[in-house]
Amino acid sequence: MKKKIVVTGGSGRFGQCLKNFETNHKMLFPTKKELDILNFSSVEKYLKKNKPNILIHLAGLSRPMKVHEKNIIKSIDLNIIGTANITKVCSELSIKLIYFSTNYVYPGTKGNYRETDPLLPVNNYAWSKLGGESSVQLYKNSLILRVSMTEKPFIHKKAFANVKSSFIYHEDVRKFLFKLLNKKGILNIGGKAQYIYDFAKKSNKNTIGTRIISIMIGYLDRFLTILKATKRPPASMSVIISVKLRGACRMEVVGLDSILKLSDCVKS
Repeated sequence: MKKKIVVTGGSGRFGQCLKNFETNHKMLFPTKKELDILNFSSVEKYLKKNKPNILIHLAGLSRPMKVHEKNIIKSIDLNIIGTANITKVCSELSIKLIYFSTNYVYPGTKGNYRETDPLLPVNNYAWSKLGGESSVQLYKNSLILRVSMTEKPFIHKKAFANVKSSFIYHEDVRKFLFKLLNKKGILNIGGKAQYIYDFAKKSNKNTIGTRIISIMIGYLDRFLTILKATKRPPASMSVIISVKLRGACRMEVVGLDSILKLSDCVKS
């Protein structure tokens, strides 16, 4: 059955992917000027005028991940408040809502997660997406997709050679998205678990493999507690940190397995 579908965030990466897909459904991709998710009245006005059967909510803030740490107001506004506005209007007008969340809401310590598994977002981005989920969960005529997807070809210059993920390309998600229009609840969307470097090399032969060294969260918490109290790292830990961070290394939180990563940028 042909449906009228509104897609927010049509100028984004996956939004552009949907625009280039032929479907029998009537697809609408409003601009920010036409539908501002931060303005409840704007959302309400556009949806009342166009009367869609379904709204696919893609709009929000994703990359770079560090923006969610540096500007939590922007992260909260776009991913939580904006999603809440969308949910409220969809509820008011009885519009089916499909919300794109992220697999980063899971701890990432074991893989092969089920939708009913406990959640533990690994960074602020994931927390903001889970915040969006909270409003969508209140509306029963909705579908939450926790996706693990990326562009093709793989756009990053480096890929972890010893960390697995369930990445799937935008085009692959697009293929079966329209088969899910009548589904409700929560669905995990991803591909088979494989090393990110192996996944990346299939579409981008220029990708460089990067090795990572892991420190468990509990160890990190102890390190940060001592550092905050004394303004200097304990000797036993400072040796480890200084060795791993020598040269062009950096310390970062990676949302794949909920542990601190020390990336030494070594070619595999």
